[in-house]
Amino acid sequence: MNILITGAGGFVGKNLSAALRNIRDGKDRTRPDLHIEDIYAYDVDTDPALLDEYCAKADFVFNLAGVNRPQNPEEFMQGNFGFASVLLDTLKKHHNRCPVMLSSSIQATCIGRYDSDYGRSKRAGEELVFAYGRETGAKVLVYRFSNLFGKWCRPNYNSAVATFCHNIAHDLPITVSDRNVRLELLYIDDLVSEMLDALHGIEHRCEFDGINTVLCDNGRYCAAPTTHKVTLGEIVDLLERFKAQATTLVMPEIPYDSFAKKLYSTYLSYLPAEKVAFDLKMNEDARGSFTELMKTEKCGQFSVNISKPGITNGQHWHHTKWEFFIVVSGHGLIQQRKIGTDEVFDFEVSGEKIRAVHMLPGYTHNIINLSDTENLVTVMWANEQFDPDHPDTFFEVVAPQ
Repeated sequence: MNILITGAGGFVGKNLSAALRNIRDGKDRTRPDLHIEDIYAYDVDTDPALLDEYCAKADFVFNLAGVNRPQNPEEFMQGNFGFASVLLDTLKKHHNRCPVMLSSSIQATCIGRYDSDYGRSKRAGEELVFAYGRETGAKVLVYRFSNLFGKWCRPNYNSAVATFCHNIAHDLPITVSDRNVRLELLYIDDLVSEMLDALHGIEHRCEFDGINTVLCDNGRYCAAPTTHKVTLGEIVDLLERFKAQATTLVMPEIPYDSFAKKLYSTYLSYLPAEKVAFDLKMNEDARGSFTELMKTEKCGQFSVNISKPGITNGQHWHHTKWEFFIVVSGHGLIQQRKIGTDEVFDFEVSGEKIRAVHMLPGYTHNIINLSDTENLVTVMWANEQFDPDHPDTFFEVVAPQ
């Protein structure tokens, strides 16, 4: 299959092109039935003569080209209607009735604040494509995008999320006039997944109730099925917590496929080089060091302990707290003894064969570096963050001499 992408240098075009290249080159095997041969990337700096060649060979067209912020309002119609007309005329010239996807906008509803030159130009582009479909019999897929966000989105342009992510990551001010304004947001990976579904012929269809998308089997329009409705205040609060993570080490709760997960991924893509790495506080003494790595809101915390040769660490127990000890380097012995008994469990551990050992509630435990020359490195997970007011940690030697 040969794919033509117009507007290939834009936010959506870059992400779609990257996904298609991964499939074409065998790096993404999640869509084994999708066979990509050539990807024709067309943008404002492409030789216009190539459009003729691409339209002759394309098996599917993604028309992502458009104008968002022109110098003059007249350029809206030229960019969002005029180019679409050229594209469709070129396809007709070659009698190419391959499917055509058009990226439109929710502003094409021209309702309320969306009644603008931009919205009207998008609506005109839609009607042009629908008319082309009726005339030629070609399948047309018109998507009205809500607010898009994700990696590679240009800040200070037409995405509040991109601007917030960039500015907060770079310690620049942001302006929020009303924290209660609610946006409908579409994440770029969800959109790309839908566009790949369209290549398979299993796109999602919809109609519109005002500005609201209503998914249905035989809708005139198409839509990505997953969007997120979030207030500006919620977005900013999450971003501030992400920014603070280098200091607090606390990772907010980020459920699978949640808005928080997608926003965090987006935020990370805007970090400047000097913030990609950050120092951790190593608590050091003659025995070695203990360093907290990351804390979570509901699933405890991770730490790393480095014990010098011959050192014994631990010698304490917990009522309710439990832990995993995972030795990743060196040679050691983990011992545990149930409080009130003399029986000791011994677990020899080594970085040569990594295993996880439960630290059992009600059992005093230690870890001994058995080496005379090497440090013992242990990654530790506790089911809860350490609370100095309620440490649930009590000294008791495991195996009294």
